[in-house]
Amino acid sequence: MKKFLAMMMALAMVLALAACGNNGGEASVSGSGDVSGEIAVTYTTANEGKLTMATNAAFPPYEYVEGGKIVGIDAEIAGAIAEKLGLELQIDDMEFDSIIEAVKGGKADIGLAGMTVTDERKEAVDFTASYATGVQVVIVTEDSAITSVDDLFAEGANTTIGVQRNTTGDLYTTWDIQDEGLGKVDRYSKGADAVQALKTGKVDCVVIDNEPAKAFVNAIEGLKILDTEYAVEDYAGAMSKDNTALYEAVNAALEELIADGTVKAIVDKYIPAE
Repeated sequence: MKKFLAMMMALAMVLALAACGNNGGEASVSGSGDVSGEIAVTYTTANEGKLTMATNAAFPPYEYVEGGKIVGIDAEIAGAIAEKLGLELQIDDMEFDSIIEAVKGGKADIGLAGMTVTDERKEAVDFTASYATGVQVVIVTEDSAITSVDDLFAEGANTTIGVQRNTTGDLYTTWDIQDEGLGKVDRYSKGADAVQALKTGKVDCVVIDNEPAKAFVNAIEGLKILDTEYAVEDYAGAMSKDNTALYEAVNAALEELIADGTVKAIVDKYIPAE
């Protein structure tokens, strides 16, 4: 009889946990990655009841300010993830090089900022599944002597390159150009500042993601993008290594959104097929 009562109490506890679902920082996640499954996984978030996204809202079309609100690919993907987990999305705008520290320190749940997966960053954070592919390109003035990426690596080259600080454009050009004695890298807090430095002749070119590059070139007369690509990379969300349950819940939700076509629809909305 005691064994029977113990079994019934254990079953009642399991059912109660499953019923908790999406209350106050909890989400239902099954082993298959179905966030509407039956196994309750309890996790903590930076702000109870919210999914806090750290970003740098100066990287269109991934994140930018429109009508006083942060919008873009990353903002919509984060919103879809939050909805699946029964959480409210909160977006915190900050300098790009503060995002990983905010995630590591528990001030943000996820960093979404057109962030490339690199081995160096993997040492600090865990990355979600990749949701987009980025291409690094080179912006020059229309009358520039730089006509190809190869010109940056030519013998005797001495190029001043503008980048947004701590982006992969910064990392790649530091390794490839500055460390090899082929020029120097000037770092700016925003991509727009690097582009403005190009326009005023302070730098010879800017290395940045293709999508914001197109937005900058369309907005500023006298600039163009070189036909040759600098690098191709994968974008993913950065999350703390110390919050495994939240990482698994978020990643499962993201993988569902990729599988059902939601992510593709969001990307296509901002980057129409050419």
